Amino acid sequence: MSADQATILAVLLATMAMFLFGRWRHDMVAVGALLACVLSGLVSYQDAFAGFGHPAVVTVACVLILSAALQHTGAVDALTRRVLPASAGAMTSIAALTALAAVLSGFMNNVGALALLMPVAVQIARRLDLPPGRVLMPLAFGSILGGMTTMVGTPPNLIVAGFRQASGAGSFGVFDFTPVGLAVAASGVAFIALLGWRLVPARRAAGVESFETGAYITEARVPEDGKAVGMTLGEIEALFSNDDAQLIGMVRNELRIHAPNPRRRVRAGDILMIEAEADTLSAALSAAGLELAEARKPDEDKDEDKEDGGRAKDKASDKEDEGDKDETEKDARPANGDEVALTELAVLPQSSLIQRSPRELQLRTRYSINLLALSRQGQRSVARLRHQRLMAGDVLLMQGHPDAVADFAAETGCVPLAQRPLRLPADGMAWRAAAIMVLSIGVAALGLLPAHVALAAGVLASMALRTVPLRAVYTSVDWPVVVLLAALLPVAGAMETTGAADLIAGALMQDLARGQPVIALAVVLVVTMTLSDLMNNAATAAVMCQIALSTAASLGVSADPFLMAVAVGASCAFLTPIGHQNNTLILGPGGFRFGDYWRLGLPLEILVVAVSLPMLLWVWPL
Repeated sequence: MSADQATILAVLLATMAMFLFGRWRHDMVAVGALLACVLSGLVSYQDAFAGFGHPAVVTVACVLILSAALQHTGAVDALTRRVLPASAGAMTSIAALTALAAVLSGFMNNVGALALLMPVAVQIARRLDLPPGRVLMPLAFGSILGGMTTMVGTPPNLIVAGFRQASGAGSFGVFDFTPVGLAVAASGVAFIALLGWRLVPARRAAGVESFETGAYITEARVPEDGKAVGMTLGEIEALFSNDDAQLIGMVRNELRIHAPNPRRRVRAGDILMIEAEADTLSAALSAAGLELAEARKPDEDKDEDKEDGGRAKDKASDKEDEGDKDETEKDARPANGDEVALTELAVLPQSSLIQRSPRELQLRTRYSINLLALSRQGQRSVARLRHQRLMAGDVLLMQGHPDAVADFAAETGCVPLAQRPLRLPADGMAWRAAAIMVLSIGVAALGLLPAHVALAAGVLASMALRTVPLRAVYTSVDWPVVVLLAALLPVAGAMETTGAADLIAGALMQDLARGQPVIALAVVLVVTMTLSDLMNNAATAAVMCQIALSTAASLGVSADPFLMAVAVGASCAFLTPIGHQNNTLILGPGGFRFGDYWRLGLPLEILVVAVSLPMLLWVWPL
């Protein structure tokens, strides 16, 4: 063993140890490994940051942005409402939800797919009287399985394609991963739906989410002869009270009003933003005589004023529309290009909110924001909040423009905890976002353009058509993952140039595989799965790809099945909550413990090996 080989192996072992230790974030560890290689002379100064221009890194960033467009425009929400059964048994509901997560994860970021479907999973668990974890864990595992079906489904697949291209064999195509990945995903989803969900421990979480803001944010139109015409928003809210629904905004004449004044009178053609649970939405719409907004713009009335009423007195209706211009300028913004967010604020002990009620604060008229929910010592309340006296330690869920919420927090002595996007899509935006994603992937799949170029063109189209807010283009990128990939690619290259990858591959062949290609393929698959359970899956793929290439070269066989084994293994982290971000996301809401995952995860990983190994040998012969 040479000095360079010993050095790179020491760096690799230290990096894996820090990944497992978990004290530092993965991108910090990866950058530290890169700098160690640079300072020791294993990576040249000129090539230190070449990974940031690698096609796999660019592709990951573009996929994240296009995924954000699908989320922002409500395309996934629309698909969810159409696909998932409204009322079905546990097996059917879990099967449909898990399958939908797998399909979505094949074409968008699987973390984003899970985040979108988690509220639906919680609703299904409540409707079926199941512990939330028995729906959340199948959902998380389904989203992980679906990511392996296409090249853009998960970062490990992109890394594998990048290593194949770097080896001189050309990159994998978008759907080259589909035959093996689809067989594994389909068998895994079937197992989870038929039996696996019953293996999940029945944990009852104290609070499934800090807030459950309703599965749907729906736009409802006021028809010409509707019951709501002429009513005030306050009167409509009173009709919603029995169905636990809330009015959170309206659109009039292409102007969106985030926190409309309760005294504002409703006109025919107005669009009301209603938040409600799936099973109460229909009743809420019927109570107010509303209809779901069609995929068209409401008729414009040039004679209509942009009405106010925010500070007007509650007099006759013919006087309530006076002074509209001032209020419209204050709380209305163009519907197509605006940004609305849900922000959690914690009330500090010195806050001026203590012992005051939301009604006294006049949140809508003074700050143009809404209070949607309040959490007090783990207890959730979303109805009749306006009369509750606030206390230190309360967590408030505020809805409004981020700047308005920030101003409110600074003025009243609150601290922001988290922010979540609120999707109030404009007409046609969902179709545009879906079309851009389909065209980008289609161009890459047909080989007309490389994947990273096609997806970058899709990002540019998304920005031009405003399917993703311009500010969200960069905030939607998971930069720790991008930095992790960019930093580890040169480290993996150092493993090749020093011969360390060949050394590891030779040890595996002699001690475990004994020169048998099929056994070697199984070893690479199982080792990758094991590492993926303990460290970031992208890091696992970057480390194992070079070992897979060296193993294939030492045996004199095709490298493709070994690279595909790395792709499958890196996407199968089912034994621990730290192996994949989706496993971590459900840890608290599901009430899980660290050792709960293996009960479903272990039989699922055994099934993955049993299905993927013969499929690899059949689709990608040695």
